[in-house]
Amino acid sequence: MPASITRDFAGQPPPPPIEHGWGGGGDSGSRGWSRRASFTGLFVLLASTTMVFAALTSAFVMRRGIADDWTSTPKPHILWVNTALLLISSVVLDRSRHALKAGARNRFNFWWTAATALGVLFLIGQASAWRELRDAGIFVATNPSSSFFYVFTAIHAVHLLGGLTALVYVDVQAWRLQLGPAKRTAIDVSAIFWHFLDGVWVYLMVLVYVWG
Repeated sequence: MPASITRDFAGQPPPPPIEHGWGGGGDSGSRGWSRRASFTGLFVLLASTTMVFAALTSAFVMRRGIADDWTSTPKPHILWVNTALLLISSVVLDRSRHALKAGARNRFNFWWTAATALGVLFLIGQASAWRELRDAGIFVATNPSSSFFYVFTAIHAVHLLGGLTALVYVDVQAWRLQLGPAKRTAIDVSAIFWHFLDGVWVYLMVLVYVWG
């Protein structure tokens, strides 16, 4: 095929296609196998993460029930801001998903970048919450309540950092105009994991505010 057919009038190769879809079929051969393998890995990750927090919850409830030294840990007000940031980031990811489905590359780039930025702000907010507790003289070993608070939020932050890494990867590929069909799996997996961590965070906030 002549090279001129594969290039636009500016002499540059055409941008890679955007996959018009969110989940579902469309892949074949090795790409389809890779997508199935990626989702299998994701489900294993979700299951293992759920088991970690379930085990911690069980330990939390048992320790809370037998404790005579339990002192409720003061909750930094910035936790409400952090919760709002995380919830909004999930909404924004959905906006980017719909933009991708509509073939609007620029809107996808904008909303995905916004969601990534909100994730960064959440982690900064978490660091601020820990610093506020430290300045108040509340540390991991201060009492059982503070120990669980630090452990819960730190483990969640580690998982969120992994999710944020995936968001950044997709964001870089988007701005480099490399969001062809092969990248759809990365978009799907990253968004699903992020929504899952959002749900875990809401669960943790209910747990520590009601029982902590």
